[in-house]
Amino acid sequence: MSWPPKPSVDTSVDMANTSVRSTNARGVRTRARHLGTRAETLCFLLLLLSLSACGYRTAGHSDLLPHNIKTIAIPAFDNVTTRYQLSDEIPESIARELITRTRYTVVSDPKQADAVVRGTITRVITSPVVFDQTTGRATGVEIQVLMQVRLIDRAGKALYARDNYNFREQYEISVNPRLYFDESPAALRRLSLDAAKDIVSSILENF
Repeated sequence: MSWPPKPSVDTSVDMANTSVRSTNARGVRTRARHLGTRAETLCFLLLLLSLSACGYRTAGHSDLLPHNIKTIAIPAFDNVTTRYQLSDEIPESIARELITRTRYTVVSDPKQADAVVRGTITRVITSPVVFDQTTGRATGVEIQVLMQVRLIDRAGKALYARDNYNFREQYEISVNPRLYFDESPAALRRLSLDAAKDIVSSILENF
């Protein structure tokens, strides 16, 4: 045994202190994560409140229109043009859009509906927009549809009205007469789908 004897070191105390410090550090990190999560949640709620104050609304909710509106009818549109297919295609597209995006019930009889979407197709304009550089013949055509749309309740009050809708769609035509195929019906179907999305969004955002 050496003299003088070396002082003994109590390693158990050091290990206990290290364990306490580790536990405290983990507790601090856990509390920090909880605080961070709470802060993120609070920021998200504040963002939702600010968007609501600015007038933004979530699509697909049934309370966008007045609360007494539960059922909607979309009869054939009046049509003063020769593109008669639009009289049915646009209302049918609007009905599908309402069913997909909202909770309203679409009914066929306007007398049984709380509100009715009525429209008038006032004009259809077809214009060449692309030409073949060799022959000078048109290879691209733009079709333009002007219409009026209204949403009317049971009392005859207009809940929504717009008289200047203007939708456009293009389609191609062949310069070879033997390969000619009328693409305008397909273009009108595409136009009807786009028109329905725009009209439904405009009606819902009006409230």
